Amino acid sequence: MTRIVTLAIAGWLALGTLTASAESNAVTGGGGYRIGPEDTLLISVWRNEAISRSVPVRPDGMISLPLLNDVKAAGYTPAELRDVLAARLAEFMPSPEVSVIVTEVRSFKVSVLGEVAKPARYELKSATTVLDVLALAGGLTEFAARSRIVIMRPERDGVKRILFNYNKVVGGGGEQGNLQLEPGDIVLVP
Repeated sequence: MTRIVTLAIAGWLALGTLTASAESNAVTGGGGYRIGPEDTLLISVWRNEAISRSVPVRPDGMISLPLLNDVKAAGYTPAELRDVLAARLAEFMPSPEVSVIVTEVRSFKVSVLGEVAKPARYELKSATTVLDVLALAGGLTEFAARSRIVIMRPERDGVKRILFNYNKVVGGGGEQGNLQLEPGDIVLVP
């Protein structure tokens, strides 16, 4: 009986781990969530309440902490930022135990412009596709050029233009063309 209970618990834990991992991959595209401006972080340093605190990520991507002053947070995963903070705090204390928790996601914003019912900038909380954001925007108007929608994605060396054909995606077998949006994307419906 004990063996059955142990196997059941192990299976349940494995299922929970797989589910959490799958959800995490779905939300982040497999690379882990990247901290962005306007997110709120809970920085906790074990046995050091003076440094532990909730901090906003400023528009310049930095956070401010006692002893460390300004630290770049944007662009890092929580685990990467934890390692950076632990390394910087090691100058002041032996073996600091640091945790970084994202308490509010506010940096995942996309804009929808053009021939939609409600053009606006949308603040998202999880993985979102082009069809999802078009639904948030109230759908396409009757004058929308459904086959010429463009996703403008900011990149380091400029803006990448990605064509999106609404008719192909909603037609049979075109589901794989429903792109995942990234923070800062602009969906332009001519």
